[in-house]
Amino acid sequence: MDSPLLTRRQAVTAMAGLALAAGLEPASAQPDATETARGVVRDEGDAGLPGVMVSNGRDVVLSDAAGHWSLAVRPGDAIFVIKPSDYAVPVDPVTHLPRFSYLHAPEGTPAALDFRFPGLAPTGPLPAEIAFTLRHAPEPRSFKALVFTDPQPESLAEVGFVRDDVVAQTAGIDAAFGITTGDVMFDDLSFYDRYNRIVGTLGLPWWNCCGNHDMNFEAPDNALSRETFKRVFGARHAAFQFGGATFLLLDNVDYAGANAAKPLGSGGYRGFFGAEQLGFVRAVLARVPQDALVVCCFHIPLRTAVGSDPASIAVDARDFLAAISSHPNGLSLAGHTHTNEHAWFGAEDGFAGGVHHHHVMSAVSGSWWSGPFDERGIPVALQIDGAPNGFHVLSVTEGRATMRLVPARDPERAKLRIMLDAAMHRGREVDRDFPMGALLRGPISRAAVASTRVLVNLYDGGPRSSVTLRVDGGAPITLARTIRTDPFVEEVYERNTATKKPWVKAAPSSHIWQGHLPDIAEGTHRLSVSAVDEWGRKHQAMMVLEVV
Repeated sequence: MDSPLLTRRQAVTAMAGLALAAGLEPASAQPDATETARGVVRDEGDAGLPGVMVSNGRDVVLSDAAGHWSLAVRPGDAIFVIKPSDYAVPVDPVTHLPRFSYLHAPEGTPAALDFRFPGLAPTGPLPAEIAFTLRHAPEPRSFKALVFTDPQPESLAEVGFVRDDVVAQTAGIDAAFGITTGDVMFDDLSFYDRYNRIVGTLGLPWWNCCGNHDMNFEAPDNALSRETFKRVFGARHAAFQFGGATFLLLDNVDYAGANAAKPLGSGGYRGFFGAEQLGFVRAVLARVPQDALVVCCFHIPLRTAVGSDPASIAVDARDFLAAISSHPNGLSLAGHTHTNEHAWFGAEDGFAGGVHHHHVMSAVSGSWWSGPFDERGIPVALQIDGAPNGFHVLSVTEGRATMRLVPARDPERAKLRIMLDAAMHRGREVDRDFPMGALLRGPISRAAVASTRVLVNLYDGGPRSSVTLRVDGGAPITLARTIRTDPFVEEVYERNTATKKPWVKAAPSSHIWQGHLPDIAEGTHRLSVSAVDEWGRKHQAMMVLEVV
């Protein structure tokens, strides 16, 4: 996500509003195709593979009985194979990045743009044949995948935080591949090589979506804003299949072009899929069984509690939901907001296939690597909604998907936080003799019992989750979900201003439950919390409350 949460957004809001009002596509509309690319999909024995999808990013064709295909192509296109289940594409031997696309850039990235980070070298005329070689590799129908979002290191030191805080925590997880849903970097794309080598130590094919910080900011428009990303990772949007499931890797960051008045010349952007990319989505899904699992990965959410401006959400979310409505067994994954959120979309939102689950995932970088250092010398990076930083594990069992948040710290226990809200004037100042943290945990006075709320931050909670409270084993009290800031986050940020990025502040959280304490006497009490998260998993925790 944009680091100063409003600065670039303000610039893009006017641009997006005018474009939408006029019914315009992005300024980077491409010319008509002028050439035809031809090629073959084959196995390692040079035998042609029939029925494999190949795309130019707009159209999708199937290879014929001999593995041959042809597609219209224009300068700037990426031509790529959509890996079918039970086959593997080649990967880089060090980074394990999939090599699945041919980039058609006859003249290369225009040198006159003077990009800070290298773009594409000239590829010259189209070759007579573009060959995609796949290796037969049977895949289970039940599998796990690692999913990152927003690693977003701003310095070489922060690349090291990604390595030690998150990548190292994946040890022992039997995953088949990994995906990152954007903001792989924080503007400095020269770090890609080191970062990719670190992730490559996991030995997994690793697919990447583009975020708003993975752009060439000097680009005059959206069309040329991914030149470095394409050089490193390949096509800016793509798809692959694994174990009977289809994964769509989309780019929904629409760049408005360089702005000389901004730092590094960076201009505004909006969340936007666009008609061409949605046409690609429809073309892929037309060749996928309707009951198959479809997982859509992209950077900017469809909805978030953080805001509704065009840089916070996809402005054509309704069009996207309509495009995937043909496949009711689906899930979409995003990042960008450095929050952990869930939304459910139905017919009123444009999804005609029943109910669609959208998950905005916790960021690897949390609060952009802010906060005091832990015993390892790594920032605690608590997110703006109170959820921990970390990563997610996607589990697919016979075509059904669930997700699990793995906090970077204490991953087996850190599922929720219990707090007390007993202070009316918290936040005015930090009293070093009686810090705000004590007000969040007690003790509280007998007179304050009636006005004290119990708060529970269920990190992976959402609209379908539930939380109940028992005091000393008494009757269960149902807590109510509310959109509000997490006072623990407010306290941590205020107490550690020197260690956080200047734009970081507590934001509305979508996974807090609250309720009043019952009338309890002076003494020591046990508060027991039982919760069911958005995936149906049960969690329990307790707090000792002193009433004095």
